[in-house]
Amino acid sequence: MAKSKLTTLDSLSFQELNEDAELIPLMTPEDEDAMAKEDLPATLPVLPLRNTVLFPGVVIPITVGRDKSIKLINETNKGSKVIGVVSQKEESNENPQLSDIHTIGTVARILRLLKMPDGNTTVIIQGKKRFEVSELVTTEPYMTATIREVAEARPANENKEFRAIIDSIKEMALEIIKDSPNIPSDAAFAIKNIESNSFLINFVSSNLNISVEEKQKLLEINDLKERALETLRYMNLELQKLSLRMDIQSKVESDINQQQREYFLQQQMKTIQEELGGSSHEAEIEEMRARGKAKKWNEEVAKHFEKELLKIQRMNPQVAEFSIQRNYLDLLLELPWNEFSTDKFDLHRARKILDRDHYGLDDVKKRIIEYLAVLKLRNDMKSPILCLYGPPGVGKTSLGKSIAEALGRKYVRMSLGGLRDEAEIRGHRKTYIGAMPGRIVQNIKKAKTSNPVFVLDEIDKLSVGSQGDPSSAMLEVLDPEQNSAFYDNFLELGYDLSKVMFIATSNSLSTIQPALRDRMEIINVSGYTIEEKVEIAKRHLLPKQLKEHGLKSKDLKIAKPQLEKIVEGYTRESGVRALEKKIAQMVRYAAMKIAMEEEYEPKITNAVIIEVLGAPKMERDKYENNDVAGVVTGLAWTRVGGDILFIESALSKGKGQLTMTGNLGKVMKESATIALEFIKSNADTLGVDPGVFEKYNIHIHVPEGATPKDGPSAGITMLTSLVSLFTQRKVKKSLAMTGEITLRGKVLPVGGIKEKILAAKRARIKEIMLCEDNRRDIEEIKPEYLKGLTFHYVKDMSEVLDVAMTKQKVKNAKKL
Repeated sequence: MAKSKLTTLDSLSFQELNEDAELIPLMTPEDEDAMAKEDLPATLPVLPLRNTVLFPGVVIPITVGRDKSIKLINETNKGSKVIGVVSQKEESNENPQLSDIHTIGTVARILRLLKMPDGNTTVIIQGKKRFEVSELVTTEPYMTATIREVAEARPANENKEFRAIIDSIKEMALEIIKDSPNIPSDAAFAIKNIESNSFLINFVSSNLNISVEEKQKLLEINDLKERALETLRYMNLELQKLSLRMDIQSKVESDINQQQREYFLQQQMKTIQEELGGSSHEAEIEEMRARGKAKKWNEEVAKHFEKELLKIQRMNPQVAEFSIQRNYLDLLLELPWNEFSTDKFDLHRARKILDRDHYGLDDVKKRIIEYLAVLKLRNDMKSPILCLYGPPGVGKTSLGKSIAEALGRKYVRMSLGGLRDEAEIRGHRKTYIGAMPGRIVQNIKKAKTSNPVFVLDEIDKLSVGSQGDPSSAMLEVLDPEQNSAFYDNFLELGYDLSKVMFIATSNSLSTIQPALRDRMEIINVSGYTIEEKVEIAKRHLLPKQLKEHGLKSKDLKIAKPQLEKIVEGYTRESGVRALEKKIAQMVRYAAMKIAMEEEYEPKITNAVIIEVLGAPKMERDKYENNDVAGVVTGLAWTRVGGDILFIESALSKGKGQLTMTGNLGKVMKESATIALEFIKSNADTLGVDPGVFEKYNIHIHVPEGATPKDGPSAGITMLTSLVSLFTQRKVKKSLAMTGEITLRGKVLPVGGIKEKILAAKRARIKEIMLCEDNRRDIEEIKPEYLKGLTFHYVKDMSEVLDVAMTKQKVKNAKKL
């Protein structure tokens, strides 16, 4: 028998029986009976086995390597050929003693001895009976010991339970042989032809894929039925492992088959695309790689791009992530990395463009020219981050286009009104299906340069939603120290925004997050005067509307007096949006006349204005007379600019109760209370009869009750109104005032001065009273805005009353 057909017992199992094995011995019941009748010698040479257990009736080959074992085999083979075989407790022990071996073993007969070419000795032995080592006799030249037979309890042949166990062992053994690819078909033949129950149990136990210790425990079981049950348990475990292994293998084969199928289909698609003249995915990837080499990005971005390109090469084009990865690479290629437009440093040209498109707005124009001048001297300057703050319709948004043209840069605009998702700014992570970059990066891609003029429209109207706070995300965008490496979640790289000129627009600063407001340079874009609105209408609005309606300048002419009438009678705003609508209405009148071929006068008169626009609707903010006691004109600031308001007060019989109406806020009500208490505490000085406070109720009202009003700036107006009421003296004609008061009578400064002055001019006010500390605000206003106005600067209420109150009583003055 060839060497390759023999195996050592430590690895012998059902899984590893060789198909070419020439020795699958079968024991018949007759052989078993003959074996049972054999007597055991009193003393036997004992052969310790390293890695196997021999069962009765089973034939196994073993390789003998130790000197003692070789001597034992050689001498015994010449004599009785009967040895005692036991298993070692420790496989590594080279010279085992009695304590190092299991005492229960199997008596074996040497069937054949083979000398192998490599010098080893292989011996084929067959187990006979179980024995137990009683006492060690000798250890040299090999181990001999006295033994005794170990009896085996066998159930009766008619025992149904035992027969059922035997049948189960046979069936399970056949299943294992069938499921295992490594077991030869001869094994199934052998199992089917084994007639002896005890030999079947021993044969299966010997070939189980279990440890030496577990096999030894099986050998030591004296009850054959119990040993059969334990063998069946091990077989069940073996079958479960095989089943699990087959399931895993089946899944792996299924996955491999699916991948192979997709690969073949992909190759077919590639071939079809090439035949149709299209490009395959590999061609597209190579095209991307070529485009990447032409980009001006830095080494970090180049490495990242190559890494992502290799990732898409390994992807299956049919998976969902492929499209996201492709979009990502397209974004990397389309972004203008280190690509900048050339700035135009002609300051005179820039000034002409700004003046051409926008009338006024000198502070903004001055700041842009300053930036251009510094940029001309130092080319690597970081762009400023401006915030144009002012009422609607004054040209904040359109100013961005003019600035872009003046600088020679691209223009992009991003509306932030109502934005409530932080991902709109920073983008979505690529792990999400449908992920895309934030709108900042998208607009930079659209601009195709890294230094556009970027208008952030309505930054004060950012909302906070469940998806995060976008105003907090804007902190990084608008911080010159951070935006040189702006991180977009989709892009996963820092992008340089430091060369972008951000221009934010806002109607109110109160709703902008303080940290965000601190990062921007605030430029107040206040409302226009009547003269400015007339000029804007003449230069910009009328020509624009004529062009949009398909008319020429000769078809409609509106002179400045008529434009002024439209401004004063039909608009009430700081900007010019409503004015543009009214001019558009006049242009449509002319277009209708031309289309219907009716006669009309191209030069518009006041009568035509009333015919087209109706009666004037905005006369209510004109100054009213001073014939009534307790009526004083105040100045107010609103989101749409400045306005005038009237403080009215009246007396009625009562017990000195103060009532306030007109939709007043808490602060404004407190101002009225302070004014009344100041008058009560200084009644003698002010010439007021103290008895009045106990005989009359006082009512203060601010007209236009539907409009909410609040703030401290009406303090001196309320006090003047009450003093006029109690003294029945007239207030100075064409006078308006604004200022906060204290309980001591001090006058404090207020804000919104420019807007309030414009409102006063619209209302034909001649004199304005302010706190002394507001003088600096007046000095910052252009002189043409102040033309025709007289200012009175005061520090306390005595000065206010000296200026505001006349000695003349009102008509029909009450006797208090």
